[in-house]
Amino acid sequence: MVAGELARDYDSELVETIRGNNFIYREGRVAIHLAQEFGFCYGVDRAVDYAYQTRKKFPNRTVYLTGEIIHNPHVNTRLRSVGIRFLSDPSESSDQINEDDVVILPAFGVTIEELERLTNSGCTLVDTTCGSVLNVWKNVRQYARDGYTAVIHGKVKHEETQATASQARITDNGRYVIVLNREEAVLLCDYITREKSLDSFSSYFRNACSADFNPSQDLVRVGLANQTTMLMSESLEIGQLIRRAMITRYGEQNIDKHYQAFDTICSATQDRQDAMQILLDSADLDLAIVIGGYNSSNTRNLARICARKVPTYHIAEPTCLTSTSELRHLPSASSTGAIVEQVARDWLPNSGNLSIGVSAGASTPDNIVGQVISRLAELAKIE
Repeated sequence: MVAGELARDYDSELVETIRGNNFIYREGRVAIHLAQEFGFCYGVDRAVDYAYQTRKKFPNRTVYLTGEIIHNPHVNTRLRSVGIRFLSDPSESSDQINEDDVVILPAFGVTIEELERLTNSGCTLVDTTCGSVLNVWKNVRQYARDGYTAVIHGKVKHEETQATASQARITDNGRYVIVLNREEAVLLCDYITREKSLDSFSSYFRNACSADFNPSQDLVRVGLANQTTMLMSESLEIGQLIRRAMITRYGEQNIDKHYQAFDTICSATQDRQDAMQILLDSADLDLAIVIGGYNSSNTRNLARICARKVPTYHIAEPTCLTSTSELRHLPSASSTGAIVEQVARDWLPNSGNLSIGVSAGASTPDNIVGQVISRLAELAKIE
């Protein structure tokens, strides 16, 4: 829940009632099971609260966000409505910032280069970077100082991954390479073991590594890091793949000289993934609904977990639940790919008892979760 005056915007009486009823809501033929960890995390709560406080503290100054404060369309729309401008919008530019302006840094953080530009402008900075992200940065900077290349499990274009990659360049010899998934990690391992010619490295990782990356030198010593919202099981598997590749290349007795790793998955992300898995294991669900922005990495990963066991629909908002025969959603197969909303037909069984699992990404407020649950209950009455 968001603190103080923001409660009226983001809290939900229905969700609070469900929490007090062992996370189950029953109405008619439907039982809705809410995961015991879902929605706004501390870091998101803090970032959103800081944004509102900033607007209130500087009522006569122009307040900007460098981009989306979190990946949730409702939250960002609400911030725009109170007069906060987004530098990521086409009509805005960081070149216009001066000492009279206030700029909020989002929960994902910003690159070192962007921070320097803003600092040089003389503007007032409000930093809402999540503590879990800062923890990753600390480890990546240590890799750079110790001469290790940072292998970052993340999405190349994600704001957090871009910011993390910039931290790897704090020293002249700092290097990074970004891998999206297991498949890319396997490919990277082939370069480490020299099963694949290093001459082809740039054709695969040109846009996912530091500009001066030399695989013959920069894959000798590596340290694992990650975008905090990635799937924990996948990050662990990637780490094991790279570790085995280093053992193959240099021998197990030398592994500590060539590979390092720290657990840098956000605890809130992991809590939500664990809670969803517990729900899937403990309840006999007919389907699952996962709520959150389509560009929210942690929400998309929740959908991936659910889709392994039950029909799953990742929806952005309550209006995606058009009718019992039509639903707009992002397919779980798109979890690491393009954002292309699709329409599912006849998604809701129209007879018999119905058990639905519900969760929400860390950037989804309770009021949206409550509206979705109300809509599900409403649709379940239509037979």
